[in-house]
Formats: sequence, C-alpha cells, structure tokens
Amino acid sequence: MSFLRSAIAASLLASSAFAAHAQDQVLNLYSARHYQTDEALYANFTKATGIRIQRVDADDAGILNRLKTEGAASPADVILLVDAARLAQAERDGLFRPFRSAELEQRIPAQYRATPSAEGSAWWGFSTRARVIVYNKASLKREDVDRYEKLADPKLKGKVCTRSGSHPYNLSLFGALHEHLGAAGLESWLKGVVANMARGPKGGDTDQIRAVASGECQVALSNSYYLARLMLSAKPDDQALVEKVGVVLPNQDSYGTHMNIAGGAMARHTKNAAAAQKFLEYLASDAAQGYFANGNNEWPVVSSVRMNNRALDSMGNFKRESIPVAAVAGHIGKVQQMLDRVEYK
Repeated sequence: MSFLRSAIAASLLASSAFAAHAQDQVLNLYSARHYQTDEALYANFTKATGIRIQRVDADDAGILNRLKTEGAASPADVILLVDAARLAQAERDGLFRPFRSAELEQRIPAQYRATPSAEGSAWWGFSTRARVIVYNKASLKREDVDRYEKLADPKLKGKVCTRSGSHPYNLSLFGALHEHLGAAGLESWLKGVVANMARGPKGGDTDQIRAVASGECQVALSNSYYLARLMLSAKPDDQALVEKVGVVLPNQDSYGTHMNIAGGAMARHTKNAAAAQKFLEYLASDAAQGYFANGNNEWPVVSSVRMNNRALDSMGNFKRESIPVAAVAGHIGKVQQMLDRVEYK
C-alpha cells in the first residue's frame, strides 16, 4: 500500500508540474486583427492548452516594421495580418518561418496559403472577405454595377467614391484585376475609375457606404464584413442606411468576386515554435473558424464549417475568383506604379 500511495503521489506531482509548466508558457502574438470577438478565440486557446497569449496590436505595416527593427531579438512567435499582399511581402522579406503541417494542409485550400517551399508554407489564410460593390438603389440599377469593369464606364462619371487606391484592400483587388485584365487593361481601368470619381479618395470602407447612402456618390467598393456589421447593427441610423444601398458580388458571369484573406504565420525568430504551430493549427479548427464567421462576419476557409450569420447568409452562394492569393500579391509593385501614373491617390 505504501508503494501504491507513493506511486499515486508521484503521478499527481508530475501532473501538477505539467499543468504549472503549461500555464507558464506564453505565446507572443503580433496581431493586426483589432476585433473584440477575437478575445473569446484567444481565451479558448488558453483554456484548452494552458498557453497564455501576450498580444501586441498594430496595423499590418506597423507590425512588419517592428519585426524588421527587432530582427533576431524579436520576441514574436506568431504574426496575424489582414491582407494577402502584406503576408506575401513579409514572406519575401524573410520575416516568417515556413513549416509543414498535415493538419493545415488538409484543412486550408492551396488557394489560400503560401506556395510551399522545401521547408513548408510560410503563411496560411484563416478567413476570407469579399470586395463587393455597394450602390445607391434610388439612382442606379444592379445591372449598372454588376462587374468591377463597369466602375470605369463613362456612364458612371461623377458617381464613384473609394478609399485610397494604395490601401491594401484596394491593392489586392487591383492585383487580382491585373491577373484578369492584363497590365494594359488594368491601367486603362484605373484611369477610368479616377475619371469617374465624385470626390478624391478618402476614409475607410464604412465611410464609402455612408457616402453612397447619403448621395455624395452612387457607387463604391467595400469589404463585405463592413457592410455585414451595418446589416447586423441594432442602431436605427444603420438600419436606415442599409435600406438605401444595394450590394453586388461582382463578376458572377465571368471570373467571380475577388476574395482577400486574413492569415497568420510563424515568426522567423520564434523561441516557441511548437506552441506557435499549435496556435496556428487551432485557428483552422471548427471552433475557431466558427468565430471568424459568426463573430467578425468573415467566411471561414474550411469549407465544412457551418455558419450562423444572417448577414453573410443574405449574400447567398456566389462564384469566387479561383486565382491563388499568392499570385495576386506578386502584382502589387506594378500596381503601385500604375496608381502613380494615373494619379489615383
């Protein structure tokens, strides 16, 4: 009995030591995701693993600049960014550590992750958002704006508003259009959009939606989740705004609607690679994918995950473009030069 009691005591002591060690683990996360709903996402990871998350928040550019400044001394373990072009640029700058994961490779479509090297993929997409067209229902018909190309039609002169052309959300769309239209076609299209602007580019996507509803302009581009937030808002002003605008998932008769991603990667100089991989694999789990869909109005990348989001459901099933987001990101440098030439601020 004495031996049995000793064995049990040793087992309990080992279990306690393991739990204490797990609780002592800290994952340093640099995140460009500034969504309150993500707090539950992180809390559930800590509850399941005992690994605490210590977070640094900044925008994509701020995070990448910080990583470059810190170099090998960086404490970062995982990086979360909200744009494919920035993920690809960070990969080119050597800021990520590629790795192989059978789980991520099985769950995340190849279209939404970096092209693998011998070491594995450098980054992984975990949620998608559509670049939609929003229009004023009182002044335009759906068929007037059902393709991205129509934003450059002279019929829309003085009716288009956008945020800055150099914002990552627009850069990614323009990179995709480079793939679809070719270099000459894209530059011609950009000239046409500039000629059709109701005012200079300014504000964010929600500002564009409000401008369309108020009549300041009649058509604009927006990421889908900005519109979904307004659709789900309980504020009367937001509901009145939503009633005035229509939404188009563009190019259903051709190459499909442009999709951007929010994604993550392991930091190049992580001191905690096992925990970093565990966290990134967790983001592809059914539970985490559900948070992306139901908490922040993003479509999950794992196709088997069921959503419970009436705003996204209202947009229906639609054709998505099929080009890899990594290929889109490769055009960004050329796009920026075009924006300067056509004076798209």
